[in-house]
Amino acid sequence: MKAVAESNDDTHARGRWWMDELSRLAAADDLHISPLRADGVTYGTPTWIWSVVVDDDLYVRAYHGTRSRWYRAALAQRAGRIRAIGTTYEVTFEPVAGSNQSRIDAAYRAKYGDSPYLDAMIGEQACAATVKITPRAE
Repeated sequence: MKAVAESNDDTHARGRWWMDELSRLAAADDLHISPLRADGVTYGTPTWIWSVVVDDDLYVRAYHGTRSRWYRAALAQRAGRIRAIGTTYEVTFEPVAGSNQSRIDAAYRAKYGDSPYLDAMIGEQACAATVKITPRAE
């Protein structure tokens, strides 16, 4: 199921999130990620994962770093789906390196600051497995 348009703009057609979606995604803690499997057709088992929004983009990190099964599948296939805020989205995955990591760290601190898992999620291992998620152009 693709996300149903909430306005007449072509935001998803351009591979961008709607602003109201981003606001809800930023506040939510219910994102499940399912990259496509090696066959390019079958979706992987949904994995609950932390997510943050920075500069109108959605990011996730693999707790176990680049060894994580979902992370390896996401990079291999570059496509899949997520389920969040009560909606299933067809998405693309893009690895993230470098400059934006400190802002992503800050977003993780702001959203998950009370969690005992925060240090791992802003640590070197998880940072190396940062992924940007965008809606697949319709």
